[in-house]
Amino acid sequence: MVNEKIQAAEENLIHVYNRFPIVLDHGEGMYVYDTEGKEYLDFAAGFAVTGLGYGNKEFEEALKEQIGKLYHTSNLYYHESCGEAARELNRVCGMDRVFFTNSGSEAIEGALKAARRYAYTKGTGRYEFIAMENSFHGRSFGAVSVTGHDSYREPFEPLVPGVKFAKFNDLDSVKALAGDKTCAIILEPLQGEGGINLATQEFMEGIRSFCDENDILMICDEVQCGMGRTGNMFAWQGFRVKPDILTMAKAIGNGIPVGAFAMTEKVTQYSLKPGDHGATYGGNPLACTAVKTVIGIFERERIVDHVSKIAPYLTKRLDELVRELDCVTERKGKGLMQGIVVTKPLAEVNKKTIEEGLLVIQAQGNVIRFLPPLIVEEKHIDEMIEKLKRALQ
Repeated sequence: MVNEKIQAAEENLIHVYNRFPIVLDHGEGMYVYDTEGKEYLDFAAGFAVTGLGYGNKEFEEALKEQIGKLYHTSNLYYHESCGEAARELNRVCGMDRVFFTNSGSEAIEGALKAARRYAYTKGTGRYEFIAMENSFHGRSFGAVSVTGHDSYREPFEPLVPGVKFAKFNDLDSVKALAGDKTCAIILEPLQGEGGINLATQEFMEGIRSFCDENDILMICDEVQCGMGRTGNMFAWQGFRVKPDILTMAKAIGNGIPVGAFAMTEKVTQYSLKPGDHGATYGGNPLACTAVKTVIGIFERERIVDHVSKIAPYLTKRLDELVRELDCVTERKGKGLMQGIVVTKPLAEVNKKTIEEGLLVIQAQGNVIRFLPPLIVEEKHIDEMIEKLKRALQ
């Protein structure tokens, strides 16, 4: 039966994902189950999406109640959940104004447009972006254009013009590329797809100072590393370096498709005006209900405090793997967004972790990425380590 379901999908879907040969059916807490009843410990969380895990009753009931009332309106009208979600999201992300999108890629598109509109309104003639090598910002044209991997960009060139790539954590590299046409610098405080590379405090502070001195906007992409994953609600808060524009998605909706880009009031005054940007489904009542409910649960359950408490244990156990296994050479990352560099082929390792009932994902540089739901406990980390050890043998 499973093979028939996989075959039906393969015959009818455009093949753009290297999917694993399992058909998932339902989830509970830290675990998901396939249609045959096999249990998998989830240390991927749908690419850092399901921060609250699976089967959270309060979250599900809030969505059910909203579906019974209203799940779409035109953006020509207000609805209660949008205003509430915007207020709460601005409060926890530390920004002033927010625009809701349907995905992280759309959030990046909005951020890039907002930066160019800022330059246009001020009459600076600036339009260029500086992005980082090994970055990943999404799959749309604008997002791919600022993604620092040739393999993602080359098949779709020519892309958006005016993008230069600096070395991550190398401020001199950034300054060497900047000029009188630079409107914004975009970076992930913690690169995900690029190999779990954490920005240094010096780099973040240097980018902020350089932007301030030259009226350049700083854009932080926290689609993956935001919403509690690094031990702060958003990663920039741990650095105490506030961006001008912030992008987010994934865990802000716990699986409901929603993204957002937010900006300071200073940027808002010179940026997008009515008619400049829009999204038919962006900010719909169901998505906004998801956002405000997630924030409420995060704060009441003290999820960020839990991440700060449990993350050192994950770090400890991963460091033990580096010492114990010759095929594990390095641990990287922060909080509950970490990775290990392995010398074995990742395709082979992934196959074995599936057999062991463990879900993990990979990143550039032969990195196994760990992005568990933020409700993870020590017992789950121990279980993951034992399954992973067997898969790495």
